[in-house]
Amino acid sequence: MDESGQLIRLFPVPFRLVADEQQFRKWQWIKARVRKASDDNRPESYRISVDTIEIESEPLPTRNEWLERRRAIAPVEVFDDFAALEEARLNRGVSLGLLRPSRLLDLRISKAEAGEWSEEEKAKLMQAQNQGTLFDQDAELRSLKLLKKLPFDFHYHHEGRDGRVHKHKLVDWEAGALYWNIHRKADWQALFRQKFLIEFARKDVLFLMGTIHRFPHQWLIVSVLYPPKPLAEVVGQGHLFER
Repeated sequence: MDESGQLIRLFPVPFRLVADEQQFRKWQWIKARVRKASDDNRPESYRISVDTIEIESEPLPTRNEWLERRRAIAPVEVFDDFAALEEARLNRGVSLGLLRPSRLLDLRISKAEAGEWSEEEKAKLMQAQNQGTLFDQDAELRSLKLLKKLPFDFHYHHEGRDGRVHKHKLVDWEAGALYWNIHRKADWQALFRQKFLIEFARKDVLFLMGTIHRFPHQWLIVSVLYPPKPLAEVVGQGHLFER
């Protein structure tokens, strides 16, 4: 998001090739030169000049019930049910949005159709990394070898404020990182659900939803935000944002 609270999509960012002093983390402000993506008609899509990235601050802290993080995202529109988000896509072209599920019902884990990158996928990854970067092709090929494809898919089943049940694929970077950290354990699926389902169900969870460029009607859960429920809500007196 920018400082005004407008959600934006910056790409490509070949993170493994970004200089150490430019590598940023979640919840960290950066400055960079960006331009509207000419080959992507989604209004939030911009291309970033990776070599212009400057770190502006330390990651926003989580103390005081995520106070600083809550303030940072307070200007962002939050949708209370998926139907409202889809209506915003149809009427306003919205392709990025925060969705608050009323209830997390399940997290399904299934074997991915392909456990390795196809040649077509490799070509697309290479093309994405080559656009707007200053890195040599050999280095980028080496980086792709480090970018392992997840052999499992993760889908949330969640309920909206209107009572409807929805299913969306989870592609959050943190989910992938957790998988690689625990996948050798016999009970890794239980551990994964413990984090992303059981623990998150106790939080004031928000899904960062994004559409697929080639399939604009398909939404993915790009990231999960999981601030603690405010004390006021615990005793039944309100919510993180006004509804």
